[in-house]
Amino acid sequence: MISRIDLRGDALPEGPALRDLLPRADFDVAAALEKVRPICEAVHHRGDAALIDFAEKFDGVKLDQVRVPASAIARALEELDPAVRAALEESIRRARLVHRAQRRETHTTQVVPGGSVTEKWVPVERVGLYAPGGRSVYPSSVVMNAVPAQEAGVGSIALASPAQADFGGLPHPTILAACALLGVDEVYAAGGATAVAMFAHGTESCPPANMVTGPGNIWVAAAKRYFTGKIGIDAEAGPTEIAVLADSTADPVHVASDLISQAEHDPLAASVLVTDSAELADAVEKELAAQVAASKHVDDRIVPALTGKQSAIVLVDGVEEGLRVVDAYGAEHLEIQTADATAVAGRVKNAGAIFIGPWAPVSLGDYAAGSNHVLPTGGCACHSSGLSVQSFLRGIHIVDYTRDALAEVAHHVVTLAEAEDLPAHGAAIKARFDWKVPEGK
Repeated sequence: MISRIDLRGDALPEGPALRDLLPRADFDVAAALEKVRPICEAVHHRGDAALIDFAEKFDGVKLDQVRVPASAIARALEELDPAVRAALEESIRRARLVHRAQRRETHTTQVVPGGSVTEKWVPVERVGLYAPGGRSVYPSSVVMNAVPAQEAGVGSIALASPAQADFGGLPHPTILAACALLGVDEVYAAGGATAVAMFAHGTESCPPANMVTGPGNIWVAAAKRYFTGKIGIDAEAGPTEIAVLADSTADPVHVASDLISQAEHDPLAASVLVTDSAELADAVEKELAAQVAASKHVDDRIVPALTGKQSAIVLVDGVEEGLRVVDAYGAEHLEIQTADATAVAGRVKNAGAIFIGPWAPVSLGDYAAGSNHVLPTGGCACHSSGLSVQSFLRGIHIVDYTRDALAEVAHHVVTLAEAEDLPAHGAAIKARFDWKVPEGK
């Protein structure tokens, strides 16, 4: 059901050579870019009319309007299953605790007497959030996007999610109920690249946003790439992935269930086990067969994901080698199920989020750990972070110097300007003084 890659024996290669040996899904955003280009341009030129046409084409619904009425949002919350409401409320509470602690404070550094630099943190003015609505419904993604934006102090927050034929052209009611719990009252029935284009360009009903965040399929990723530079984005999210670094102390039942939990997202989802125990690998394979047979979404998601080129059991000589492998892989979600898991986790350099030991599965992080589940994929954890309050803040430096403080450093500025053959830069300094700046003064 799942392939094996044996990296035991010979020394592991370095850098790209090691990454090339590891499983990864094909996810060609560049090819998808050309397909979303006309969609994005249509929304630019035709606004709401294009959104309505695309909803009929892609979602099979004929919309009267794109914006969701406030009454529909309120009704969704009224009709929400009480158990689901309680779970969402707890998820929101825990996420607020974690993200509130990420707030940044204004800080002033006194560089020299009379010269200071202050860094103040200013939230993005308006953000468009995206909640997918394809194979599954993701109210948890509403929480994970809205909470950090709110805690950052973003003043205007809108959300888009695909129109659903089963719900009269509205987004899924659980999405709407989550918006109501969070106080997000500006919601649009728009999906995929059309939603990103709506936020980037603005339409008659939706003002343009400064930034778009949220996970989605390849069309969402391609639209984000198309608009990079015009709007801010969180990331070009690819298929979800889990890597489990485990040794002989790990429970194969736990490991198998966690691999399956990611595989049920999408046929391109990646499930990777890195272990130095051949016995564990054998036991996990047996557990996979047994647990998959008892699962939902078997033929359309789980089996294609586990048997695809993006999933594998990687055998290594020891935990030390396993650490090198998972750092090269840079997983979105990384579980450490080894002896002394806390110490091992402390040595990991590249991961979107790390889950320590048998009682912190990825599923906990998806919903109720308090951490954010919008995380870098496709190896981007080697250079990028998950969504946080910081994602919605801009650091602005405020430079405040007196005449004497400028005079003290003026000769250095002039020297560097001339070294870069930019004499007008130096002249802008000299113009502020009625005397030529002397050497060392």
